[in-house]
Amino acid sequence: MSSASALRELQRDLENKANDLSKLQKDIAKNHQVRKKYTIQLGENELVLKELDLLNEDANVFKLIGPVLVKQDMAEANANVRKRIEYISAELKRLDATVRDLEDKQNSKKEAIYKLQQKIQGLQAGKAPA
Repeated sequence: MSSASALRELQRDLENKANDLSKLQKDIAKNHQVRKKYTIQLGENELVLKELDLLNEDANVFKLIGPVLVKQDMAEANANVRKRIEYISAELKRLDATVRDLEDKQNSKKEAIYKLQQKIQGLQAGKAPA
C-alpha cells in the first residue's frame, strides 16, 4: 500500500473516531442534564419528607392531582415520598454508572485519536512508524 493511500485511510479512520468521540460527548452532556433534573427532584422530595416529619399524625395532608387538591392519609403520603426518594436515588446511581462508562469510552477514543494523529504526522514527515 502506498504512503498516500495509507494516509487517506488513516485520515478516514481519524474522522470516524472523531465523530464517535463527538457522539459520546453529547451523550455525556445529556446524561449530566438528566442527572441534574433528578438531583433537583431528590432535594425537593427530601424537603417534603422533612416537612411531613414535622407534622402531627392527625394533620391533614393534601396531594395536588391536576388542578385539584385531594386529601391523603399521612402514612400513605409519607410512604409515597420515601418510595420516590428511593427511586430517584436508584436512578442517580444508574446515571452515575452510565456517565462513568461513557467517560471511560471517551478517554479510550481520545487515546486512539492521539495515536492516529501521531501515525499521520509520522507518514506526513516521511518516516512511518514501525
